[in-house]
Amino acid sequence: MKVNKTTFLQTVPVLPTANMERDLAWYETQVGFKKAFGDSMYAGITRDTMYLHLQWHADTEDDPLLGGSVVRIFVENIRPIFDELVARGTVKQSKLRMKTAWNTNEFGFYDLNNNSIFFVEDIL
Repeated sequence: MKVNKTTFLQTVPVLPTANMERDLAWYETQVGFKKAFGDSMYAGITRDTMYLHLQWHADTEDDPLLGGSVVRIFVENIRPIFDELVARGTVKQSKLRMKTAWNTNEFGFYDLNNNSIFFVEDIL
């Protein structure tokens, strides 16, 4: 029997950075986080069971360095929560991205304060 329920796994804050190399070094030396993956635009760092992601921003009007934050909520079985949020009018049907180049199924939307909320399912 297929369970038609989304399992919530973890949340991962995504913090803005203007200098990925500098900030990766700072998190390693000052906070003890190690780089888990990434490039000059987007990277994940970890310490024990904690994860943070860093995302480069141009600090322009179209791509502000500061402002709304990003939260990535990792789940198993993304479809039920997606269908629920479509039914609520929170997100449009066209927003579900399946089998991305980075091996995820995901969708996102903005809250009332312009924070980006993404639901992500790893498909490795």
